[in-house]
Amino acid sequence: MTGWRVGWLIGPADVVKAATNLQSHATSNVANVSQIAALAAVSGDLSAVAQMRVAFDRRRLLISGLLDAIPGVDCPTPEGAFYVYPSVKDVVGRTLRGQTIESSAHLASVILDEVEVAVVPGEAFGTPGYLRLSYATSDADITEGVGRMAALLSEAR
Repeated sequence: MTGWRVGWLIGPADVVKAATNLQSHATSNVANVSQIAALAAVSGDLSAVAQMRVAFDRRRLLISGLLDAIPGVDCPTPEGAFYVYPSVKDVVGRTLRGQTIESSAHLASVILDEVEVAVVPGEAFGTPGYLRLSYATSDADITEGVGRMAALLSEAR
């Protein structure tokens, strides 16, 4: 249920109570419709979960491999979620289509403007020199998007 922001916690009673107290003052509650949908998702037929697990594992390996093959990009294989977080530190400082890339934020902007692929710069997470990409999309879209990025980054000097 990507994006629904529904979750639960299992743990020692004192930890759960402390987390509940913190959550109740730090965020608003989940909408009723989201709670009902989440209950249906975890209590209904879960056969789709196994299929999605296979698909996401395939996409995880696909995107990290494609990104890691781009010169100047170092992409570790993620172990959770549905994001990759490659280093682009070797691209920062290089020239790309007449612009000196000043930061991963600048690179994210150039990637969006030049090849229409949206990535999130590491600066948004306090780690400049990285990009975040989601692989919660089709294999074809991953291949297309990373292919566009690879073609663009191959021009970096």
